[in-house]
Amino acid sequence: MIQIDLKLFVTLAKYHPRGSGPHNVEKGSTISDLIFDLGIDPDTVKLIFINGKKASADQTLCRGDRVGLFPPVGGG
Repeated sequence: MIQIDLKLFVTLAKYHPRGSGPHNVEKGSTISDLIFDLGIDPDTVKLIFINGKKASADQTLCRGDRVGLFPPVGGG
């Protein structure tokens, strides 16, 4: 297991017990694995950031990564 810093924004926050903070994942896990493990519908994740840079769902997570997941956001 490795620990990442996970932040889920807006409507995704309900999938993290505390909304954000440390989260353990299996070594070698990808963002897709994380989304599946959290029970999030992959279609509801619009933007993925790892350590402040845009990432893709197939990117492998590393110890200490700061991960942010955002849903589609609209507004005017």
